Amino acid sequence: MVVDIKQKSRFNLQPIHQRVSVTFNYEVYFTHNLFELKNPTLAQAIAADGETKPKKVLVVVDAGLLELQPGLLGQVVAYTKFYAEILAIATEPMIIPGGEAAKNDRTLLEQIHQLIETAGLCRHSYLLAIGGGAVLDLVGYAAATAHRGIRLIRIPTTVLAQNDSGIGVKNGINSFGKKNFLGTFAPPYAVINDSAFLTTLDDRDWRSGIAEAIKVALIKDAKFFDFIESHSAALVRRDMDTMQQIIYRCAQLHLEHIANSGDAFEMGSSRPLDFGHWAAHKLEHLTNYSLRHGEAVAIGIALDSTYSYLAGLLDFSEWQRILNTLSALGFTLYVPELADKLSQLEHPHCLFRGLTEFREHLGGELTLTLLQGIGKRIEVHEVDLLLYKQAISLLREFRIIAICS
Repeated sequence: MVVDIKQKSRFNLQPIHQRVSVTFNYEVYFTHNLFELKNPTLAQAIAADGETKPKKVLVVVDAGLLELQPGLLGQVVAYTKFYAEILAIATEPMIIPGGEAAKNDRTLLEQIHQLIETAGLCRHSYLLAIGGGAVLDLVGYAAATAHRGIRLIRIPTTVLAQNDSGIGVKNGINSFGKKNFLGTFAPPYAVINDSAFLTTLDDRDWRSGIAEAIKVALIKDAKFFDFIESHSAALVRRDMDTMQQIIYRCAQLHLEHIANSGDAFEMGSSRPLDFGHWAAHKLEHLTNYSLRHGEAVAIGIALDSTYSYLAGLLDFSEWQRILNTLSALGFTLYVPELADKLSQLEHPHCLFRGLTEFREHLGGELTLTLLQGIGKRIEVHEVDLLLYKQAISLLREFRIIAICS
């Protein structure tokens, strides 16, 4: 049957064009010893909503954090009692596993939803997430999907969460063997960075978050990279003042990008803040998450910087500065999983599958951020896999030289 398009169009009504503009506002606070009774930061943040009745609060805590600070739950309960005219715990705090295990177990999401329903939380209630980035991602996803959005207050407790994942608008969990396959864009009500939590981190977690600072410095702020490079020894010594400067500037750059990039919810194909992340996400999966996210990001940064050098985009001296700074901070820049199955592009253990998964995550054409210089990025839509293989070989050589020296 042949349809006369002109004839059919007579019965079509004109489309109604709808445009909705939504503004999101949230504060990122910086404090020390948040749950001391004399510290009103959290209470003031909740009171700022202008409502007069005490708010129901459901607290979800990273189990790994409690191993380091076993008295934390008691502090939280005491705090809510002290500020009872503003907030009230709806039920016993929920404790969930930290690290990537939080994002790999869907039953945890169901348990949080069940607790929200049982406690009678509504869209004027608060979900308080205390922990590392993975816990914040999971709790944020639960908050965004219960009642189509419960107010979320994030309290990041790692360097990486305080300067990157905990301050943004993304939430999610892993599924189908893919990083953040399920998730939402839902800004928090507030974020509170407490520097006291950082004192209990082990060296790997202290170091891990610095990778995200290097990432944003390399694509946005050459002077910031200079600062990190010149203060690498202080960071290794765990100088808190230096780390606080790193976290603040990194958070500032991330928030500026979210607000001013024109694509806060990543509707296009470009994602410059994920420089180095296509390989990082795949490496996390290939190593069964034995790599911390920041450790994988450091390798991804090294790989894409090396590719940029081989492609003639990045000067040799700048390439060396990047690798030397990462190495000086204690990052390992090569793992065997980088080179596994590279000749079998469809093999699930081939690193280059990460390129396909990265493109699929956004849709549209492949868009990778590379470097034309420190502080200067460029987007490309095609890559040379042979050149990436050479880059991997160079990282392996760099690793061998580092070990021998």
